[in-house]
Amino acid sequence: MTTKAHAKAHTLEANASHGHGDHGGAAHGSLQSYLIGFGLSVVLTAVPFWLVMTGAIADKQVTALIVLVLAAVQIVVHMVYFLHMNTRSENGWTMMAMIFTVVMVVIALTGSLWVMHHLNINMMPLHDMSQMP
Repeated sequence: MTTKAHAKAHTLEANASHGHGDHGGAAHGSLQSYLIGFGLSVVLTAVPFWLVMTGAIADKQVTALIVLVLAAVQIVVHMVYFLHMNTRSENGWTMMAMIFTVVMVVIALTGSLWVMHHLNINMMPLHDMSQMP
């Protein structure tokens, strides 16, 4: 082994023993990736806010669907740009965590919408008390 290769191996071994190793292939974010994530997060927050506050889309159900889709996209943006989840990190376990998170969010959103829909349908109608004798 050459002196240069031996020094490099020693440095890698020292870094690994002090917790500065490869981290299982996890990429640390650069300033550019954090700024991209921040920009996407701002847009994915501002667009639904604007849609709801201005009533730009007349159909409330379409607006709600767009807000839900953009919320799901924002979750993925946060997981990729801020939590650095990808297929290489920790031998793919972070990707499994992302898939699990997506499944849980879909279940939570679908269940919440289902419950709210059925509550709306099954609520007793309001009575006009002013017409009572």
